[in-house]
Amino acid sequence: MSEPLPLPSHVHYELLLQLLERQTLFAVYEEPELKHDVDELIITLRKALSQQRKLEEDCDRLGVKIDYRWSLNDNPVKE
Repeated sequence: MSEPLPLPSHVHYELLLQLLERQTLFAVYEEPELKHDVDELIITLRKALSQQRKLEEDCDRLGVKIDYRWSLNDNPVKE
């Protein structure tokens, strides 16, 4: 693979997790069913970040460069 692999920046996961944990969870505190749904969403995002980190480790092992993206409008970095 000659081009770096485009992946979301970790900050995207962190921002979503902080929003869900600090604000959304607080807002649904008295609604057990909604709280469960938000908890499941948080677990899913944590799993997605973990899976991305595993992919990054595999890329590192294989010598594949990574291009962390902040948005869909980012231009790939050419070396």
